[in-house]
Amino acid sequence: MLETIKAIILDHQETMLQTGVRRQLVMMPVPNKAAVCIGVRRSGKSTCLFQIMQSLLDSGVSRQNILYLNFFDDRLHPLQHGGIGMVADAYYSLYPGKKQQETVYIFLDEIQMVADWEPFADRLLRTEKCELYLTGSSARMLSKELATQMRGRALTWELFPFSFKEFLEADGIKNDTPFSTKERLLVQNRFEAYWEAGGFPEVISLDRRLRLKIHQEYFHTILYRDLVERNNISHPQAVLDLAYWLMDNIASLYTINSLTGYLKSRGHKAPKSAVTEYLEWFEDAYFLFTVRLFDASLSRSNVNPKKIYCVDHGLVRSVSSGILANTGHLLENLVFTALRRVSSAIFYYRTRSGKEVDFIVLMPARGRSAEPGQARLLVQVCETMADLATRKRELAALHEAMTELESTHATVVTRHDDEIIENDNRRITVVPAWKWLLEIDAALSS
Repeated sequence: MLETIKAIILDHQETMLQTGVRRQLVMMPVPNKAAVCIGVRRSGKSTCLFQIMQSLLDSGVSRQNILYLNFFDDRLHPLQHGGIGMVADAYYSLYPGKKQQETVYIFLDEIQMVADWEPFADRLLRTEKCELYLTGSSARMLSKELATQMRGRALTWELFPFSFKEFLEADGIKNDTPFSTKERLLVQNRFEAYWEAGGFPEVISLDRRLRLKIHQEYFHTILYRDLVERNNISHPQAVLDLAYWLMDNIASLYTINSLTGYLKSRGHKAPKSAVTEYLEWFEDAYFLFTVRLFDASLSRSNVNPKKIYCVDHGLVRSVSSGILANTGHLLENLVFTALRRVSSAIFYYRTRSGKEVDFIVLMPARGRSAEPGQARLLVQVCETMADLATRKRELAALHEAMTELESTHATVVTRHDDEIIENDNRRITVVPAWKWLLEIDAALSS
């Protein structure tokens, strides 16, 4: 096995790096801490590592000082059950003169595939002269258990599929506002492409037929590799049926009882505890996300119906039957994903009279997690405000929520409408999705 690892290290050192589109994510190395990038499969985590490697090479670092392994490589399968310490042994047997003398830049891709990687990473940081970069497709890498096992030696960043800004940059279009009329029309045209394709880097330039095929392949790979295999599920069909139901009902309310009843109607004997676990596993794989009711009481928040969203609206388009997941739901999902890049503290809000606002977001201070008491962002999603009954309903919900939460500003994201509504020292900004996405991206990168 040692010789296999050495061969893989040397092979990669001779490989041209595919650096792709520069991502908004900036992983800042901190001495004696591992930089960890996590996100759904095929979101571009490996490319982010290659971009860092290229920056190191451009700054004069020798290719020999870069160690890269991807644990999805089938040749490394024996390490999944132990023996990850051989990685360091293999590298330093190739370059014994570098041990403790030169900084080695270690990049370990999809590290969650390997048993006991946490103590290995901790040992590297304590005993070797190195910078350590890790990627994984499991939210458990953000957990308190990881912090405990690595004794505070890890900083974690999340990576999602392309934002609209990154999608434009992949097209060679710079987001240099203000736009001329021609530039504005070009950006709006590209938004329609983003609306159809979603943000997974591999599919954005493909025709619809190939995009559907690849999205569906992602869906099944996530389910079987990241859920069934990772959690040793003995009856995977229940997980598959549940995933399809949730994709068909994206941006809709659900309860554990309703999901359990659905699986029972499909012939599965899955108790409520199992359904709860399935939902946690979906979120762990950065595939599906649950949004709870905003309430000061955690118990009330937990017992109320929850809403479900997918990591990418394009994936929903390709996988769902299209019967229930309409364009309004897709727009709401697109808005959720953009907000999720900014904050993990996302809820829906229900006023005292029962009116609903799609999102209330606790905005984090830069570099910090969201905490109660921080700035609140109220966002309503509506395809069009042209219908008077719809306009009245959406604005009434926002006005009530703003009164109860003592907020002075809210946003309505639409497909095309663009206006400012001011009343009683309150401002509601109605904005087309393409413009709002660029604004939220600017806030993320500022």
